[in-house]
Amino acid sequence: MQLRKALEIVLQSVGAGSRQLRYDVVGIGLSVLCLLAYLIGGERLLLTSALVLPLMVFFILQKTALNAPPNSDLDGLTGLKSVQHLEKQVQSWLAQMDVNQRKTACFLIRIDEFPELIARHGETASQQIQRAIAARILLGLREDDILTRTREGEFMFVLTPVRHLDLEICVQLATRLKATIEGAIPVGKSTIRITASIGFCRNDQIPDCTFANLSEAAKIALRDARRNGESSLRAYSESMRKREEGFQKLSSEAARALQQGEIHAWFQPQVSTETGAITGFEALARWQHPERGVVSPAEFLDTLAETGQLERLADLMLQRALEAQNNWERHGYNVPHVGVNFAGEELRNPMLVEKIHWELDRYELSPDRVAIEVLETVIADAADGAVSRNVNGLANLGCYIDLDDFGTGHSSISSIRKFAVSRLKIDRSFVMHVDTDPEQRRMVSAIVTMAERLGLETLAEGVETEAEHAMLAQLGCSHVQGYGIARPMPFEQTIPWMKEYLASIPATPAIARRFEG
Repeated sequence: MQLRKALEIVLQSVGAGSRQLRYDVVGIGLSVLCLLAYLIGGERLLLTSALVLPLMVFFILQKTALNAPPNSDLDGLTGLKSVQHLEKQVQSWLAQMDVNQRKTACFLIRIDEFPELIARHGETASQQIQRAIAARILLGLREDDILTRTREGEFMFVLTPVRHLDLEICVQLATRLKATIEGAIPVGKSTIRITASIGFCRNDQIPDCTFANLSEAAKIALRDARRNGESSLRAYSESMRKREEGFQKLSSEAARALQQGEIHAWFQPQVSTETGAITGFEALARWQHPERGVVSPAEFLDTLAETGQLERLADLMLQRALEAQNNWERHGYNVPHVGVNFAGEELRNPMLVEKIHWELDRYELSPDRVAIEVLETVIADAADGAVSRNVNGLANLGCYIDLDDFGTGHSSISSIRKFAVSRLKIDRSFVMHVDTDPEQRRMVSAIVTMAERLGLETLAEGVETEAEHAMLAQLGCSHVQGYGIARPMPFEQTIPWMKEYLASIPATPAIARRFEG
């Protein structure tokens, strides 16, 4: 039974885990065995078991888990069979498919945001989570299905060949497994909730089906699932392979685009809802592809993250933002702030505050001329001290701190105050149809009221219509940004745009009072 295999994982963890974990597992096992002895043979057998069992367990562990041979065909962390064992068995199955008319499928499971999970909770917690996930997956499989851990945070299993296996059966199995995996996992004195994405492929979907081809198809399906967000599920198709080839080509080009100077800063204006004045710009990365033209960040940021270039991108955006401030001043335009986005990776750099201070001195600008934009999810999940020290260090330096995409994460009021936030950027999802949807208005009004009580400004993102703009002004939102004001533009277009926009301000109607509905 898979229950037996799941228990074997727990026993395997006895050898790999901490001393406390070994005590816990052995202690529970002995207690259960002693209880069974009492139920079967009464006090006499209980006494005998209490004397003999500890010695037996000690010698068994010395021979097995605690002294596993170095060439063991098991994964040292989870006790699962190795990838080599799985490959050998699957190749044997595939060689007989045409004869016995059976089918199989390969499933690849990836814990979402696993590197971030390690960064937040540590290596020990990540190992406990992987052992727990392995046990949960096994409980959902049949006796002869093979499960292995392919790398950190990723598992693969292949179904024992069966006569009938269609898309619906595979989807049902993957859905059931995902529901089993995605639960709270106790780690120490707390619990951690994870999500997982799954990609799978049946052997009859690909020609010349070998283990290498089958597993590669499952990887393609998994990558497609992850592009569609967390907790996604995808079945392999040939069209997916063609899309993957396009993504891979674009990714390889994106990895070189930053070094080749093809990624530039574009600027999107922010304006006051009370006066119409320009209150800032946000610096946004755009890739000027030599063949495809302008490429949005959604198509290249993941590649820059995978190749470790996000910090370099943030440095480039900061330099271009400060250069823009100097150029605007020379042309007689005062722009209070320019927003630059920083992700968790850059915010953990211990030299970040000194680096930004040095750049400000180099461009002879005061710290309040730059707004550091930090995602709400980064602040909500920032368990390590580096992020906290850097954000507060930048605030103490005098920089604005914008909490980006507010409302989509789970930051508390205490964390907002803890990180010295200056302004909340209300996410586009709350801004859409705010002029016609009473529920949207109530949500925005609640955010604005909370911000006012905390002494914070608010900026609504993704404003696309004049009606949305007017309603946000009535609700008390301080600033707005979006296509309804202007699309992101290269620096060269910002000065002509400001000249034309400022000339139109007198025609902007004043907002008489705040709308409370």
